[in-house]
Amino acid sequence: MARAKDGVRPPDLAGAEWLSRPSTRAVFAALTAEGAEARAVGGAVRNALMGTPVKDIDIATTALPADVMRLAAQAGLHAVPTGLEHGTVTVIAKHAPFEVTTLRRDIETFGRHARVTFTTDWSEDAQRRDFTMNALYCGPEGTVHDPLGGFEDLVARRVRFIGDAKQRIREDYLRTLRFFRFLAEYGNATAPDAEGLAAAIAERSGLAALSGERIRAELLLLLAAPGAIFAVRAMSAARLIEPVLGVPGNVDLLARLAAIEQALGRPPDPVLRLAALALDGSPAPLQARLRLSAAETAKLAYANVRDPAFDPSSSEHEAQAFLYRHGAQAFIDGALMAWARCGEDPGSQSRAERVRLPERWQTPELPVRGADVLALGVKPGPDVGRLIAAFETWWIAQGFPTDAKLAADKLRELVRG
Repeated sequence: MARAKDGVRPPDLAGAEWLSRPSTRAVFAALTAEGAEARAVGGAVRNALMGTPVKDIDIATTALPADVMRLAAQAGLHAVPTGLEHGTVTVIAKHAPFEVTTLRRDIETFGRHARVTFTTDWSEDAQRRDFTMNALYCGPEGTVHDPLGGFEDLVARRVRFIGDAKQRIREDYLRTLRFFRFLAEYGNATAPDAEGLAAAIAERSGLAALSGERIRAELLLLLAAPGAIFAVRAMSAARLIEPVLGVPGNVDLLARLAAIEQALGRPPDPVLRLAALALDGSPAPLQARLRLSAAETAKLAYANVRDPAFDPSSSEHEAQAFLYRHGAQAFIDGALMAWARCGEDPGSQSRAERVRLPERWQTPELPVRGADVLALGVKPGPDVGRLIAAFETWWIAQGFPTDAKLAADKLRELVRG
């Protein structure tokens, strides 16, 4: 084991599944074939130590980028020069991508861009990362290296910037959102790190420079995280929501929606949570600000619908009619938002039954087609669509009858006029 800077020893990860994968072993073997060092770094190590799933595996190495390309090729692995000027090569082993980056230290920083030089000093490389819990390294044999005392912060679930928090944020203002997202994902739901919070507030103006796409990606991850409500409340208290979304944010509505999701055993829906937090009227301003997809914008639009069908005091037939016309997801989203807005208890059985309507009622198919209308002598043209629409209105009003003769008789009646 490698002793952390503050004396707290991180556990050994030898035998970890992600470290034992043939693909991981192949990349480590290639990079160290001629004496260079290589260690997994960041999220993979952090998650492994926290007992959460490891997905992407990033690797830091003392090998120069050109040597990484050469060593990968010698081992029969595919290498893609995805960021050579910053020392990054993507190595693909057994169809799995690994981002391999040469150890770096900054010579000069200006916003997200930095002039770097390569180094063989692991502590120098650690100093340029964002949070202490992301500056943990793991060698191929499982030894965890902790040059900055990040393991103690990890155990305490303390999200702490490395070095000068303001400087870390100025290097990339997205780190303000990452600070709160990590608080939601890995924090301990106590007060945010004081220095990090003060830096985020002091550098608030830098949020305006972020692209909508980058804000969207980070924000949706934050809203889906276990501690989302705590983190968003902290952002609200620091007046950091409006610079990001253009509105102060309705944290209480978001909290009610999250409590309802939990009561129903539903996974967090980040786009619906975004609607609760930030939507007030048309979704167009939010779509433009965050560069939302068409599907996400449509979901926001349905979340903004107010319809009696969502209220359990209305007839179930009214709810079925909405469900038939707009689909299950639009109905569920609308019913959840209506529940959150009305303030009823998350344990309300009548509200839960209304939300679950799509689970117990299968939307029927309209029993009439254009061919049925033509068979009654109607010429092709707009009259066909008009007659089908009239039939559909009657059919819905009658409660979606399944009697074929009744339907045929009604269609003939409509054709006769």
